[in-house]
Amino acid sequence: MTRLSAAFAAARGQGRAALVTFVTAGDPSREATVEILTALVEGGADVIELGMPFTDPMADGPAIQAANLRSLGAGTRTADVLAIACEFRNRHPEVPLVLMGYANTMTRPDPATFAALAENAGVDGVICVDIPPEEADTLAPFGDYGLDVIRLATPTTDAARLPAVLSGASGFVYYVSVAGITGLQQAAQASIEDAVGKLKAATALPIAVGFGVRTPEQAAAIGRVADGVVVGSAIVDLVGQHGMDAPAPVRAYIQSLSAALAAARKEVA
Repeated sequence: MTRLSAAFAAARGQGRAALVTFVTAGDPSREATVEILTALVEGGADVIELGMPFTDPMADGPAIQAANLRSLGAGTRTADVLAIACEFRNRHPEVPLVLMGYANTMTRPDPATFAALAENAGVDGVICVDIPPEEADTLAPFGDYGLDVIRLATPTTDAARLPAVLSGASGFVYYVSVAGITGLQQAAQASIEDAVGKLKAATALPIAVGFGVRTPEQAAAIGRVADGVVVGSAIVDLVGQHGMDAPAPVRAYIQSLSAALAAARKEVA
């Protein structure tokens, strides 16, 4: 059992959805990111997504765009992201860590070399936003190094294309609940429930839902139907507001989300 599968299984055993959280590496600094990651774990996050800063994050809204610029402005490079991952793994041996980013940052100098470095740093999987299933061979070396390749499904993923999206997917499936960028809007609950139902009928992998989740109430509603709830922009906003002092407010915010997920299914029962 991998760290990712163990995390989702543990949450399922506790009768709740897993809490998947995202922050941008190097924002506001390499050292601060390590402390923010620890605050996420202390607050109750089950899975961590660590964003690799990139100049043109096409899937991301203003909050994460700004975080990318702050991180790059601080001098963050791929080596720094991997160093953060390594320190996180030393502190938290059992918590899954996923790198999220774009092909430019994950295929240099070549996919196999990057995969080997990521595996050595203790990374569990990758989400590469801009490599479609039709070009999945680009990321084939990642599996050779034991890294899960997490695929994205969206509201525009129809029945004809879904098998291609799921083919070779591992770890979990990330359902992008809106046809747009991160942080600005949330899909209607009914559409999320319908999409999760279709995905569950097509794969045994856990389904985590993200994009636009900000409040404990929103997280709880999604957590009643999905295997995981992804929260990113709201956390990144806190980091942007508090900078080096972000760990404490981030921890408190994650605690509120974790508590909401723990109670969500019990309320229905």
